[in-house]
Order: sequence, then C-alpha cells, then structure tokens
Amino acid sequence: MVGTKPDLSRTTLPHRQLGRALRDARQANGYTLEQVAEVLEISRSTLSRLELGQNEKVKVRDVDYICRFYGLPEDRIEYLKLLVTQSASRVWWEDFQNLIRPGFNTYLQLEAAATELHFFQSLVIPGLLQTPDYARSVGASASMGSSEDADRLVERRIQRSAILTRRHKPIRAEFLLHESALRTVVCSGRIMSSQCRHLADMGTRDNVSIRVVPFIAGFPGGLAIPPYIIIDFPNDEPSVVYTEGAIGTIIFEESDDVNRFRDIHESISGAALEEQPSRDLLRNMARRYEQ
Repeated sequence: MVGTKPDLSRTTLPHRQLGRALRDARQANGYTLEQVAEVLEISRSTLSRLELGQNEKVKVRDVDYICRFYGLPEDRIEYLKLLVTQSASRVWWEDFQNLIRPGFNTYLQLEAAATELHFFQSLVIPGLLQTPDYARSVGASASMGSSEDADRLVERRIQRSAILTRRHKPIRAEFLLHESALRTVVCSGRIMSSQCRHLADMGTRDNVSIRVVPFIAGFPGGLAIPPYIIIDFPNDEPSVVYTEGAIGTIIFEESDDVNRFRDIHESISGAALEEQPSRDLLRNMARRYEQ
C-alpha cells in the first residue's frame, strides 16, 4: 500500500466493482461502516476490505444479506451476486504463479477486462507486441527460470497478444514507444529487425496505434516518467494506471492520479511521430539491423 491508497495487489476487477457498488449503496443510505457493522454483526475491517475489493473469498450469501439491508432492488442484487461468481473463476495464469513477477497477475486481471489500453514504454517493447524470439531473449535476460519455464511464458505471452488480433471485438490499444526502447539491442540484430517489422505491421491494424517518441522530443512528459499503462474498462468502471519498477508495481486508481497520467500521456503523444512516419522509421530500423 502506498499512502492511503487501497492495495490492489490482492484484488480482481469483479471484487473492485462489487466493493464500489456496496460502498455507494451504503453511502446512499447515509450509513457509516461502524453503523452497518453493528447492525449486521460483521466486523468493520471485514466490511472495509469488502468495499476495497480486498477480500480474497467472498460468499454469495453475505453479499445477498448486505444488499437486502441496503434495500437494493432484486435485479441489482442478482448482478452483484454474479460478480462474486465471476471473481471465483479460474484464470490461465494461475498455473504460472511461480513464474509471474509479484503484482503482474493483478495487471493480467485488469488487462483481461479492459476495453482500451494506452501504453508509454521507454525501456522494452511491451509484451503484447513482442515477437517470440524477442520475448524469449528478454526473459533470459531477466533470469526467469529454466529454458522450459521461459518457453512456457513465451507461449502464454503470444497467446495473450491475441486480444489485439482476435476477430471478435479486438481490444483497442495505443502504444507510445520511446526510441530508446527500439535502439536497445536485445540479443541480436536479426531479432531486432524482426521485432521492428512486426511493430510496423501491427501498427497497420485499425484497433492498434503505434507511434515512436524520438530522441529529439526531449522530455515532453517531464523527467523520470516511468513506463505506464492507462487501462479503461466497460460499464463506467473507473480507469486505473499500472506502473512498474525494478522492485515492485503500483496501481493508481484515484481519479486525480489517473487524470495526471492522462495529462502526461497527452504531452508525450503530442511529441510522438504520427503513425505512418513511425512505421517508416521502424522499417528503416529493421533494414539497418539486418546489415
């Protein structure tokens, strides 16, 4: 937890949606956590964790009990109980928990529910855009385990990238890639050439925007801007921002923080090359890496 921000490392999107709905219902009735806890004989800490989406196990009957106390209509209660069921669904990365760095499983949950993604990356090509050879080389550099483990994660990463290319409702994604990420040679020129061509090709898709932030742009978003992802959701679920560093991850969900990142993103976007010049640069770089 950072400051007073909720710790999202133990939550899922359905838990967050459920928690926000219960908090809104409580506040609409004019109740405090203490009042509800006393009447329903539930600890204040339990209710607080439930509203923050931090309860790892939520029982349908408990949600039904609380909702009826708040006087919610039947269809709303059924929807919130459905969120409990969704949060218990098994996801593919559960089989890879020992290989996924701490905090990233939370991002995977958010990505799976997203409608739009907005990336800024200055260090490495985002996973959704990596070729298998590039992903394997990056994984080897990160020492993520045996070669078999690396192959398994590469396979899953490539499967994950299908959200950009699937026929039914492919996700919309905007990538602002700093030139430094493209100039950093991962393993070999051959791998980088293939990676640059892949980026140029992916950038022609209607749902994908890939633009390069050139060195000459300076620091349009300010100094020390970390890589980040702005994640937008359906059904008016508030956006969040995912960032990561060398020793951990932070997820920002407060509206002021998200809006600050949107301002930064707009500044960086204004300094980036347009899509066609970006593709031209990527293809030129691919040819140079082949030499």
